[in-house]
Amino acid sequence: MHVVLAISPVIVIFLLMTWGRRSADVAGAIGWVYTALLAVFYFRTSWEVVAVASIAGIIASFPISLMVVTSIFQINVMEEAGAIRRLVVFMKTLASENRAVQIMLINVGVGTLLAALGATPVSILPPIMLSLGYSAFVAIALPAIGYDALCTYALLGVPVVVFADVVSSITGHSYSPAQVGLYFAQYMPVITTLIALSMLWLVGGWAEIRRGWVVALITGLTAGFIAIGMNLAGLPTLTGVVAGIGVVAVMLFYLRIRGRRLLDRSQVTEEDRKTEQQMPILLAVLPWILLVFFSILTNFKAIGLYDVLFKQWSLPLHIIPGAKPVATRAAWQAYTWVLAATLIAIPFYRMNRRQLDASLKKSLRRIPRPAFAAAIFFAIAYVLNHSGEAPVIVGGMTRWASTGGGNNMVRVVADASANTFHSMYAGMASFLGLLGGFISGSETSSIVMLTKLHFDTVQQVFAAAGEEKALAIALLVAAVSGIGGGLASVISPAKLQNAAAVIDRIGMEGKVIRATMVISLIMTLVAALMTFVFLAWM
Repeated sequence: MHVVLAISPVIVIFLLMTWGRRSADVAGAIGWVYTALLAVFYFRTSWEVVAVASIAGIIASFPISLMVVTSIFQINVMEEAGAIRRLVVFMKTLASENRAVQIMLINVGVGTLLAALGATPVSILPPIMLSLGYSAFVAIALPAIGYDALCTYALLGVPVVVFADVVSSITGHSYSPAQVGLYFAQYMPVITTLIALSMLWLVGGWAEIRRGWVVALITGLTAGFIAIGMNLAGLPTLTGVVAGIGVVAVMLFYLRIRGRRLLDRSQVTEEDRKTEQQMPILLAVLPWILLVFFSILTNFKAIGLYDVLFKQWSLPLHIIPGAKPVATRAAWQAYTWVLAATLIAIPFYRMNRRQLDASLKKSLRRIPRPAFAAAIFFAIAYVLNHSGEAPVIVGGMTRWASTGGGNNMVRVVADASANTFHSMYAGMASFLGLLGGFISGSETSSIVMLTKLHFDTVQQVFAAAGEEKALAIALLVAAVSGIGGGLASVISPAKLQNAAAVIDRIGMEGKVIRATMVISLIMTLVAALMTFVFLAWM
């Protein structure tokens, strides 16, 4: 009963989102209330601990919740300025003579780049796919599964940055994104290739795979090995940007050596031509060009700003007594530069008062629920991590201490997992991540919710391996769980509903989930098997 109650917050949220069909924000709010009550009345947690831990979780969520705010604002500005329409017209001309190349260009290349820059592929790409003649089913499914390709490095690497912060908090040692990024990147060549092949299967089954498997292989390996190279170079936050550009460049090169046209204007309509005349393509993507420049400026160590913004100006907040402060790094975080890029672009777009008002109204309508959903799952994770604690006075200073053995929910689940799965737990972690990503709708939230569980479990299962090796195993297991969380994008109700809504096909997301569930499970299984291979090499 103790174990069932400890894991029940996850079960409650899962049931709310599936059987209850609640949205992520509503399920998260109910889940937080349930978790707080359970922590206080069964696991002997102080109300003060629940309240402060929740606040700490919300503040820790800023890299993703505020990124949601700024990225939605940016997209709304670009929509009202006509930049998105111009981008759609340009993408309609790409590689129309080779369907496999077109699919990879748009959904892996451009999709990865958009996700890395804070845009949302499931909002932008479905209308483009539909206008190119693909079915509504494909137009919804492909941008969602393409989101999986390098999800760890979306939003300028927010998931890997948060992972580094969470691991630093758990271990008490400082880890940079570059130090932990390679644990994720080593999976990318295989996982991204499988995603590319899955896209072809969704479009035309085995026949489409036979026609385009070479293109899919080139795409997957290009993106995957760029991910490894960027992490070895110490630039994990730029991985998605470079990988997206790399896939586009390689696909265009492939078309060139095959003697095919790079651009085909046969599908451009008279209305499209008017859109082209209103705005040059480089002006349309100006916020993203600026964002790439800012990303290099703030992340390339040779320039010198990284050490200042990331380390010296970490702007820590001491929230939890006796715990490591939460480093906000507001001057370095991607959301600051997304906002800056958007504000700089507005004068160049020559937007009038009506357009600016419309973009602000859209933002105020669209932002609150997804931003709240991103934050509330961090709050739940922090309550879980600090359950069974209460304030005590030690040496005249307030700290949080355990109220007794077996009162921490994470520890209870870790003990049960270690006793049940033993060394096989390393393979189970990816499926737990998939579940976490499905529930929260975010790889980052899944990382925050599950990383401490993985570390606690690995410390028990692999204790005999020694402290140093056990730490390396814990990092690997937590990383593959994060990848599982990313693979949940293609079965995420929130993302699929978003994709369906922009092409007026609400209700079709259920059909997509039924088709893509098997794909996500197979890829998660492959990630689990790769984990055992990596463990054998340690």
